[in-house]
Amino acid sequence: MILLLYAGLPTWPSVLLLSGAGLVAVACMERLAPYRAEWLDDHDDTRTDALHLLVNLSVIQFTAELLAQLGQLVPANFRLFPDQSPLWLQLLVVATVLDLSLYLMHRASHKTAWLWQFHMTHHSAERLYWLNGERRHPLHAMIMAGPAVVLLIAAGTPPAILAAWLGILTVHLGFQHANLDYRLGGGRWLFGVAENHRWHHKREFEDAQVNFGEFFMIWDIAFGSFHNEAGNLGDAEVGLRERAFPRHYLGQFLWPFRVKPITAMRSDRGSQ
Repeated sequence: MILLLYAGLPTWPSVLLLSGAGLVAVACMERLAPYRAEWLDDHDDTRTDALHLLVNLSVIQFTAELLAQLGQLVPANFRLFPDQSPLWLQLLVVATVLDLSLYLMHRASHKTAWLWQFHMTHHSAERLYWLNGERRHPLHAMIMAGPAVVLLIAAGTPPAILAAWLGILTVHLGFQHANLDYRLGGGRWLFGVAENHRWHHKREFEDAQVNFGEFFMIWDIAFGSFHNEAGNLGDAEVGLRERAFPRHYLGQFLWPFRVKPITAMRSDRGSQ
């Protein structure tokens, strides 16, 4: 993605194609070295997760294009983004701003009833594999990324930089939720890898409000939500205590609008 920026190639459709290739690579590696063999089997969820992927990537692309057009309307004196800096530094600025916003919104989604109603879709998966990274209600995906994306565009961030980081993040989410038996050693203190993030999805882990970081773990460390117990997940289950949660896309899409938020929040509090 970074080389693409330096080469000056168009982000569309390059970023989308590279993101797709990255996700396919993760899916293939899972078959060679699965974390749990039973997670390789379809749990009546593959079609649902594929729909989530298609919808959310489409929403991201549409939103990015729309905001890029709106960004042209921002007066020059309001454009605070360091667009004359080296591209790697611009990418780091985007990554930092977006990741902090995602962390804060993610944590709020576990504490606020109406946000949790939307976020439950992500936690409803009863296995973790490469497609889970995009199992998100599309409105919640927009809520999660919206504040930072609007801020960055308003500050004059070049759309290509933002698009490239969203592409990198898409592939990273595939690794973060992958049914792939890999280790990053001390790198797990820096990045939100699968061995950290699986704890965030544990069904029967009381007070498991940990490891919210999307890409960097610095926010979890700084705000006291980092849980470092890599490799000790055992045979624990993942998913929700709410067993009546819909399994198919339309039901999951409609879920937040049908249930009283406080009821679901109480029944699942502390289990995710």
